[in-house]
Amino acid sequence: MSNQGSNQSQPDISGKSGEGTNWEFSVSRRFLQRSIITVLILVVIFQLVEWAFNKSKDFLFLLLLAWLIGIAITPLVERLTKFGLKRGLSTFLVLLALVAFIVGFIASFGQLLASQLASLIIQIPSLIDGFASWLNTSFNLNLSTQNIKESLNLSNPQIVSFAQNIAGGLFGVVTSVAGFIFKIFTLLLFAFYFASETPKLRRSIASWLPAKQQLVFTTVWKVATEKTGGFVISRVILAALNSIFTSVFLLIIDVPYWLPLGLFTGIISQFIPTIGSYLGGIIPAIVAVVNDPLDGLLVIVFVTIYQQIENYLFTPRVSSLTMDIHPAVAFASVIVFASFFGPVGALIGVPIAAAVIALIQTYGKRYELIPELHYLQNKEDRKSTRLNSSHT
Repeated sequence: MSNQGSNQSQPDISGKSGEGTNWEFSVSRRFLQRSIITVLILVVIFQLVEWAFNKSKDFLFLLLLAWLIGIAITPLVERLTKFGLKRGLSTFLVLLALVAFIVGFIASFGQLLASQLASLIIQIPSLIDGFASWLNTSFNLNLSTQNIKESLNLSNPQIVSFAQNIAGGLFGVVTSVAGFIFKIFTLLLFAFYFASETPKLRRSIASWLPAKQQLVFTTVWKVATEKTGGFVISRVILAALNSIFTSVFLLIIDVPYWLPLGLFTGIISQFIPTIGSYLGGIIPAIVAVVNDPLDGLLVIVFVTIYQQIENYLFTPRVSSLTMDIHPAVAFASVIVFASFFGPVGALIGVPIAAAVIALIQTYGKRYELIPELHYLQNKEDRKSTRLNSSHT
């Protein structure tokens, strides 16, 4: 009885119906042809999109960078328009001041930066040897400099070639002066368009939406632009302050390559999330240790003290109009954009993430938590409060 019951409960997978006849499965020829054609069309479309993206990737990146510059200078442009200047003229003046600052910096420090950076790159093997030797002597280690160089894939011909490219011009990423000028002109042109034509562009897009959606779209556009623009400006200001103070300090204690190391620290600390502050200080500390172990200690102390000053003095004042970005989201945006656009893509990954988060925060809808989640949150808050009070 048990065997019969179990047999009855098991499904019939014999391919036969209840009357003992075989199941017949047939596919319409027309359906099969349409499926094959659809798949082929999708494959062709995917290949075309991939080809178009690879061909226009540099231009799309330039367009994205111009958009970030446009929304970053928008607050300054709007401030000038309050004095009676037209928006186009205000945008032109702001971009002109920006270009004048960059040209002035290159004229003042461009050659020094290029020579120091080229010399720093050439000295990378020597710096690795000196730092490994200091670690072996100070901590009784047995590090092999040859293994370190091989793991970092550092070879003398590659280093010399790269340094020569930098020494030949600060902008070694471009193939010619003409190509560089064309890219800068394109960048400034689209940045001017995004900043000066923002109201017209917003009205043009809104005209394609229903009346109810136009209000939502206008609010989302305004908040996203203000938050993202404020984020970009705050990061640039903080990076500039960090670079200036770090470069001056390295110059005072006579650390070599102080200018590229100071710029590296300022940029990395602001645009690489979570680990940027530590990574930005490690490289100058290593160079300083090789020069003089006491200088390395001074660099570490300076980076630690400056980080506290920045957190409690500079950041609250500069970043009062921006939003907070979760470190995991920011770090993921850096990795994604770096994989598409290289090192410069890593720098703009966080601003792009800021724009997306601003859109989500404005347009997204949040709901009130259930009592159970409120209880868990209050419990965690009380626990963190007790821990903080015990430490103090």
